[in-house]
Amino acid sequence: MAEPIEAFKNAFKIPELKSRILFTLAMLAVYRLGAHVPVPGVDGSALANMLGQSGGLLGFYDMFTGGAFSNATVFALGIMPYITASIILSLLVNVIPALEELQKQGQEGQRKLNDYTRYGTIVLCIVQSVGISFYLQSMGPEIVPRPGVFFIALTMITLTAGTAFIMWLGEQITESGIGNGMSLIIFTGIIAEMPNAVMNLFSLLRNGQISMATALVLAFMMVFVVAAAIIITTGQRRIPVQYPRQVKGRRVSGGQRTYLPLRVNQAGVIPIIFASSILMLPNSLIQIVQIPWTWLETALSAAMNPLGLIYNALYALLIVFFSFFYTASTFRPAEMADNMKKYGGVIIGVRPGKATADYLGRIMTLVTWSGSVFLAAVALVPVIIVQVLRVPDMTIAHYFGGTTLLILVGVALDTIKQIEQHLVMRHYEGFSSTRGGRIRSRRL
Repeated sequence: MAEPIEAFKNAFKIPELKSRILFTLAMLAVYRLGAHVPVPGVDGSALANMLGQSGGLLGFYDMFTGGAFSNATVFALGIMPYITASIILSLLVNVIPALEELQKQGQEGQRKLNDYTRYGTIVLCIVQSVGISFYLQSMGPEIVPRPGVFFIALTMITLTAGTAFIMWLGEQITESGIGNGMSLIIFTGIIAEMPNAVMNLFSLLRNGQISMATALVLAFMMVFVVAAAIIITTGQRRIPVQYPRQVKGRRVSGGQRTYLPLRVNQAGVIPIIFASSILMLPNSLIQIVQIPWTWLETALSAAMNPLGLIYNALYALLIVFFSFFYTASTFRPAEMADNMKKYGGVIIGVRPGKATADYLGRIMTLVTWSGSVFLAAVALVPVIIVQVLRVPDMTIAHYFGGTTLLILVGVALDTIKQIEQHLVMRHYEGFSSTRGGRIRSRRL
């Protein structure tokens, strides 16, 4: 335990790193302050009580905003529209040649792609904020005392401006702070609501709604999911690559064996976000649109029940599908094989060219299977907690197992690695005393 504490102390001995850490903390504090500024025309306390009783997908979405959605604040949309726009644009780059050409133009092309992402974020915010305004109005005068066109326009402007400001905060953290700004904003939102989940757990335990044995099982599952998430997040399949030795005058270079790391969880939590967004749409339409046939509404509501078999089967299948889809969009074996052939690198036992590309594609498919199945299993942990352990609060189930823990582990590891890079560059020890004091990936 002494090594991590000493590493954090050393981080504040480096002026540049210290300023980056303090700047990041200041920006995150501004984000949390903004999460308490209410949207005009909405009774936030009544909405929080209603969403707290219903839970479900809206409660799941509220976790990513740090309670901003349930309290009807200006940050109710959170950073999710920006993430959705980024994912859509990254997928379109592989489909539209003009966008692919921009990606190859270096910093100038990347700047234009970032502008397109911002424009897409604003469009998504406008669409989502209008939908939210209609949804809030449908809850009745207890939530929106004065509905109408003025309320819809005001809500659209307020929520869009809030997400634009969050987007700016995240970009500032990425450029001038430490870690990925967008990921840290989600991380902060989840952490901010975790004390409430713990208090709710103690409340259920005190009221006799759950037993002490159930609480201990929840704690054990939390530790197990965190450990498994660390292993999978840092897990890699390393392909040995041999480069030829080159002689230039009296200087000899090359002739060494390196490794090509293939991440087990190449897509991160993107498949879960995509699957959740798709399955959230039917539930939102069922709640907003009045279906004239009662039997159809009942059947759709039963099929899209977050605790039902059909919903969770679709959820798992969509996670696996998007894991392969995103990996296929970002991992290009043919280009990697061409680059290796250009520099004389070969995989031991595999011929260069097409054979190398086929080999890399085959290995990546096997690796992606394990990563996608793990993501699907983690996403279904909250359902298991509610159904098997009989925990009545779905929010507690999400915090003690599931996607939230996976996000927390991934963002924490990424931030620690960035801090560690600054420490190692200045000859300080990292957060681990083994193998040079650096946190390393695991070979699976």
